[in-house]
Amino acid sequence: MKALPSPRVLVIMPAWNEGAVVGSTVREVLRTNARYDVLVVNDGSTDSTAQEAAAAGATVLNLPFNLGVGGAMRAGFKYAQRLGYVQVIQVDSDGQHDPRNIDEVLAGLQHADISIGARFADRGEYKVTGPRKWAMQLLAKVISGLAKTRLTDVTSGFRAANERAVAQYLDHYPAEYLGDTIDSLVVAIRSGCTVTQVPVEMRARQGGKPSHNPVKAAIYLGRSVFALLFALTRKPTRLATRAAEPAGA
Repeated sequence: MKALPSPRVLVIMPAWNEGAVVGSTVREVLRTNARYDVLVVNDGSTDSTAQEAAAAGATVLNLPFNLGVGGAMRAGFKYAQRLGYVQVIQVDSDGQHDPRNIDEVLAGLQHADISIGARFADRGEYKVTGPRKWAMQLLAKVISGLAKTRLTDVTSGFRAANERAVAQYLDHYPAEYLGDTIDSLVVAIRSGCTVTQVPVEMRARQGGKPSHNPVKAAIYLGRSVFALLFALTRKPTRLATRAAEPAGA
């Protein structure tokens, strides 16, 4: 695989049995900006996900069995590093993330290593209630303290990373439940990565069914608190320091 000569952006889409919608999502992203390359990580799907993604113009990385979002993203980050991408962004394959917001989220990388597309930042009408809302508020408060900046949506999967963050992710990007959001973010912050957020609007799923219900929401509360506590025990990664900015930059 050759390193890229131009500053292209890798859009990573983890996908598991999203054959009904992944093709339209890929096409929409590719129409949005000519510098976007789409990598669909087919996470052991048993439907037409791989075929639909390839037909729409994506590069498809097929995993032999389902690893979960964490495992899929780790494979995507390895691909990005090997090909020399300096910016990557995770986008849901179900169409919930609006491709028109990608450049806005990427713009956060001008002053941070990780940029989060935040659903609860005074933009859009996305709402959660009950135990799920309580969990998200608790997580946001604790992780904001660690990051020393206000974060409102630390479980968002719509997030971008620069080369420094990708290197850290490859050293530590867990596959456990919520590991791809909470655990990875906490360890990245404790390892020295800086984080910012950009307000975005979420759309309804373009296909499939959401999995939320009151029982699952209560379980989410308990598991998210456990994930946070576990993340705080992780050993930070030793990152290379940033190169000094050239004079006049």
